[in-house]
Amino acid sequence: MMTQSKGIYLLPNILTTAALLAGFFSIITATRAVYQGPGLFETAAIAILVSGLFDGLDGRVARLTNTQSEFGAQYDSLSDVVAFGVAPAVLVFSWSLSALGKLGWVAAFIYVAGTALRLARFNIQREIVDSNYFIGLACPAAAYFLASAVWTLVDSNIQGETVALTMVVLTAVCGLLMVSSIPYPSFKNSDLKARVPLLAIMAAALIFAFVSLDPPRVLFLLTGLYLLSGPALWFKERFGGKQRAPKEEK
Repeated sequence: MMTQSKGIYLLPNILTTAALLAGFFSIITATRAVYQGPGLFETAAIAILVSGLFDGLDGRVARLTNTQSEFGAQYDSLSDVVAFGVAPAVLVFSWSLSALGKLGWVAAFIYVAGTALRLARFNIQREIVDSNYFIGLACPAAAYFLASAVWTLVDSNIQGETVALTMVVLTAVCGLLMVSSIPYPSFKNSDLKARVPLLAIMAAALIFAFVSLDPPRVLFLLTGLYLLSGPALWFKERFGGKQRAPKEEK
């Protein structure tokens, strides 16, 4: 006999749905941009960034309100495949990689497959303890890097086909980094309920001001530095001594 459903928690799953919607909107907008003008590519890139904000909120809200659930974890992963896997791949392919024919869609597929494989690995290794590090590049970080790259280049009036070879390499590398064993800082141990010095709030305000000066280029710079931080950390640990077992993360 079937048991009655206990229902699902509303708030974190609404945030996950908002992230999924932003990712889906990015896909629709990127495909329309092929026929309606490059300005829509910027909109599609921004939609991926918005999706990342909602994705960052849903897990934290669930932990703060003690509303974590297996349903929420699985739904979040399915949303991430769309928002941080399919959406960035469609954006980059529509704007640039299509100029390379089969090579372009193969690179885009490597990225999508890397996202799906990373999330599958995360789901079966969720209990690994060390929360200071991710194993491989996190899916939202990879999506932010590609989205901010497209936003920056479109804003600079650069045509996608002129940088297609560069974008095919970056797209494939992001896909491979997601399934690698390279450690990345997670920044997961920040306590949102803890008291902090007033100076910390001022530092946050300065960061927001810095980003607002030129959002696409600043985000591209920050995500690019984060992308490089993993190989730098791997090199340091490989040749500089102490080893650690990083936590698996999406």
